[in-house]
Amino acid sequence: MTRRTTALSAAVALAAALALTGCSSDSGKPELKVSGAYMPQPVSDMAGGFLTIENTGDTADKLTSVTSPLSDDVTMHETKNQKMQMVKAFDIPANGELKLARGGNHLMFMEMKKTPKQGEKVSVELHFEKADPITVELPVEATNHNPQQH
Repeated sequence: MTRRTTALSAAVALAAALALTGCSSDSGKPELKVSGAYMPQPVSDMAGGFLTIENTGDTADKLTSVTSPLSDDVTMHETKNQKMQMVKAFDIPANGELKLARGGNHLMFMEMKKTPKQGEKVSVELHFEKADPITVELPVEATNHNPQQH
């Protein structure tokens, strides 16, 4: 009877260990936080959006799309060799960040439904390959606003 109890205890311990191992894989998810978001006040029917996505998790992720009530056409662009080109996704490295800034990678809002004014906020939803979507409010700043120059 003791051998059976010992075997049963070992089986229960093994099952518990496996269950815990399964739970700990959740910590392997990207841990994303958005900061520094803004949109310069647009001067046409297009606008740029800028922000930083910090990933404090041990798993890399990708920004795969952006949606907004302001425009049905929000795209992601990279700037290489002073040329802007649309991309399907941006990498967000594990324990790293994705910086969308003037003169570099950025969001483009095309054919906006209205022109936001300085002081207003534009809502966007960021969609990722692994992490849940994040809704961000982009404050509309002066047309020439550039936080890197402060």
